[in-house]
Amino acid sequence: MIELQKVTKIYRSGEEIITALNNISLEIKEGEFTAIAGPSGSGKTTLLNIISGIEKPDQGDVFFDELHLNRLNEEKLSDIRLRRIGFVFQAYNLIPTLTARENAEFILFLRGVSERVRRKKVEEIFENLGIAHLLDRFPHQMSGGQQQRVAIARAIAGEPDVILADEPTANLDTENALAIIQMMKEINRERGTTFLFATHDPLIMENARRIVHLRDGKVVRDEVRG
Repeated sequence: MIELQKVTKIYRSGEEIITALNNISLEIKEGEFTAIAGPSGSGKTTLLNIISGIEKPDQGDVFFDELHLNRLNEEKLSDIRLRRIGFVFQAYNLIPTLTARENAEFILFLRGVSERVRRKKVEEIFENLGIAHLLDRFPHQMSGGQQQRVAIARAIAGEPDVILADEPTANLDTENALAIIQMMKEINRERGTTFLFATHDPLIMENARRIVHLRDGKVVRDEVRG
């Protein structure tokens, strides 16, 4: 489903050059439940951004279902992200002027889904995540953990082919983190949704069926569980 071929990504800050990804080749098959693990600065977030087309590699090629992302214009990349990829950002990226409900419905709204269908789907997801009481709150009225769960609800609501989750349990206690991981596993099992996590959370790594270990922008170990 996703393939990176000899991908390198370099950032420049003044005279400093940072190689975030260093000649990485990686294949993610449809239906995987995979963790990208590694310390801060190992390239995990950059890898997710490259896969989604948010950033382009300086070298190498990226394919999404045989679409060559390097060669697509921004309009086509945006359409892929709208219809096929769900995101859980480390910084939540909720729209501050929208309620939790409106944030979670936003992708469906852009797709032209009716208000009745949007509301029903989002209310059901919020109920499953234990955050139904947050539906009409704005982001500034929620804790970090609550915003995180709303961001997860938004990613799930669109029923994408793949969900890219950057530290999705970072601001959650153990009980809530486990509940969300179990919900994601259920979605993965029932819908075949591909999940790719950037994380250093042991709870996610314990539940992942594959762990790709990054260090200094390189894959140092690729561990598949039975």
